[in-house]
Amino acid sequence: MITVQEYFMGRDKEYPDDLTTDLRINAQETVIRINTLLGYFGESREIVSGWRPPAINATTKGAAPKSKHMTCQACDVRDDEGDLDAWCMDHLEILEKVGLWMEHPACTKNWTHLQTIAPRSGKRIFYP
Repeated sequence: MITVQEYFMGRDKEYPDDLTTDLRINAQETVIRINTLLGYFGESREIVSGWRPPAINATTKGAAPKSKHMTCQACDVRDDEGDLDAWCMDHLEILEKVGLWMEHPACTKNWTHLQTIAPRSGKRIFYP
């Protein structure tokens, strides 16, 4: 199980002024949905990237300028072997049931990017 503290990655203490009540609420919802998905998957995973305050996001290689990580609506989960990616691709109905969208595995080597808000395309599996 992933905790909200793990999701914040210590950044709640480094950037307390950036972490609003709304972001805390978003983080809680994101963690609940990720844990629900991992429950269906049957394995626990660690976080590669959780909340990113704007200063962190700006220095994160490949991060989108308006990344959902900044709004606590996205999480990157370790997936070194690609088995979580493969499982999600085969279980789109579970992603939908849980209320998650995923970046296409071709774009996320060694991690799975999941978010609680639909991308502009609206597709469950999307390219950033």
